[in-house]
Amino acid sequence: MADAEESSKAGQAAYRVLARKYRPQSFADLIGQEALVRTLTNAIDSGRVHQAYILTGVRGVGKTTTARILARALNYRGPEGDKGPTAGQTDDCEICRAIAEDRHVDVIEMDAASRTGVGDIRELIEGVRYRPVEARYKVYIIDEVHMLSGSAFNALLKTLEEPPPHVVFIFATTEIRKVPVTVLSRCQRFDLRRVPPALLAEHFAGIAEKEAVTADEEAIRLIARAADGSVRDGLSLLDQAIALTDGKLDGEAVRQMLGIADRGRLYDLLEATLGGRLDEALTVLTDLYQLGGDPILVLQDLMEIVHAATRLKLSASGSPDAALPDLERTRGKALGDGLGLAELARAWQILLKGHGEAQLAPVPLQAAEMVLIRLAHASSLPPPGELVRQLRQEAPVAAKPPAQPPAAVREVPSAPRSAGPVSQSAALASAPAPDSPPEARGGLAIASFPALVALARSRGEQRLANHLECDVALVTFGLGHLELRALEEAPKDLQSRLSRLLAEWTGTPWRVELSEAEGEAPLRQQQKAVASEQREAALRHPLAQAFLEQFPEARLIAHHRDQPAGLPPADGDDTPEEDNELSLEERALLAGLSPDELEAPPEDD
Repeated sequence: MADAEESSKAGQAAYRVLARKYRPQSFADLIGQEALVRTLTNAIDSGRVHQAYILTGVRGVGKTTTARILARALNYRGPEGDKGPTAGQTDDCEICRAIAEDRHVDVIEMDAASRTGVGDIRELIEGVRYRPVEARYKVYIIDEVHMLSGSAFNALLKTLEEPPPHVVFIFATTEIRKVPVTVLSRCQRFDLRRVPPALLAEHFAGIAEKEAVTADEEAIRLIARAADGSVRDGLSLLDQAIALTDGKLDGEAVRQMLGIADRGRLYDLLEATLGGRLDEALTVLTDLYQLGGDPILVLQDLMEIVHAATRLKLSASGSPDAALPDLERTRGKALGDGLGLAELARAWQILLKGHGEAQLAPVPLQAAEMVLIRLAHASSLPPPGELVRQLRQEAPVAAKPPAQPPAAVREVPSAPRSAGPVSQSAALASAPAPDSPPEARGGLAIASFPALVALARSRGEQRLANHLECDVALVTFGLGHLELRALEEAPKDLQSRLSRLLAEWTGTPWRVELSEAEGEAPLRQQQKAVASEQREAALRHPLAQAFLEQFPEARLIAHHRDQPAGLPPADGDDTPEEDNELSLEERALLAGLSPDELEAPPEDD
């Protein structure tokens, strides 16, 4: 009885995981790396052995395994010790068996993740000058070489460039971009590819058969898809699934283990969502969640289905790929045929954005439900081009609202004209005002307070204009007289500075007084109020109402409106300058003249 228990314990201790048990022992055992195998085989057969190799690729594709196979191939001597390097089987060589068991003194394997310093590399370099004890080549395998420090790389460079003929370096890394280019230029580089899911599934099915495990096609396919091109990851998942199911592997067990949903139910979920059947879609999502499905993985699977349907729709042959499962070929093609490319692209964008939101959400299930609701709502909308056509056909054309009469500033004929381009405010200033008094002739007459602000801005007094707009309230305005209430932000010298500048600009003295009366609101507040009214009017426009009915979540960002002449736009005003330009009729209306009078040059008295 005791002997049986000891035997059982010894058997459990001797168990080897599948990733180690079925590790490739020769180039022929490598899967999915045909270019690498062909290149190294030809190099070994022709004797063109390079001094250094670097192998790169994602985790679990066989970088370290390939390095060990290459070390055995270069040091192969055969059973009698008289053979040369070979790319074939090396099981009959004692040196190769010792290398495979990691006990040969001439093959040194170093983990750069734990030995990153220059001291470790110096120790390695010290041993390079000594010839191998038994093997043909002294092989240095450095795993995760990108983890070496900069000084360690520098210490390695000279030896790597001119190593002794009996030394071969083999580097392995998952981060090829972190390796200095000076190192890369001294190595032959091989990029190991991700293994395709179909090839992984075939490989895992063979291993399951050797392990006397009954596995259906769906279970193997799910494991191959979850491996994401990594043989080692897939074998670890297969090992876990075998332990979970006790020798009988089916798709349902693998789905529960991986937390993924049934593919058919995922199609039901997507079809119900795109069909606008939200009650059914949310019920399916809840059922998948109760069965162990991860909401984030459900959204990822829906993205894969949309992508597959799009690829099938764009297939040049017009027929599904025979390598796809029957479910993907039939329902995926039907889904793609029933939707346009614009609708598929829109569904992809919504799911992609929702997938990121679900990863950040405190309750992923709720986030996934909101994504489905958003997708169902978007699926009921017509394509953008059709929507634009409908709006153009059905919505009436709105009449342009009359322009707000801005204040005018005029320059009498005797005043000198400035050369160069004329701004809008300057153009309005040049228009003669019929109500200007005779005593204003020979200078500049200012008809209103907004015109004063425009004049200050046109004369380069930007700070003064800003203070007049924002920090004062107008009490009274008249010819040569101005009464203001200064707010807290107004500068202390505003009164004296404004009086002096007005006298210079108009040629007549101005009396500027500060008052405690309430007065009007500051110009900037008035502008914002006008902009708010114009925005509300724009939203009440029939065309805007028709657009909002189709896109309830839309927001008004900008709209065309007439800007009072000579005044700067309010904060947040993003209307282009050309939208604020006034026509000849509008400028004539603002100046109180006919268009002909405005066009005609002023006559001297």
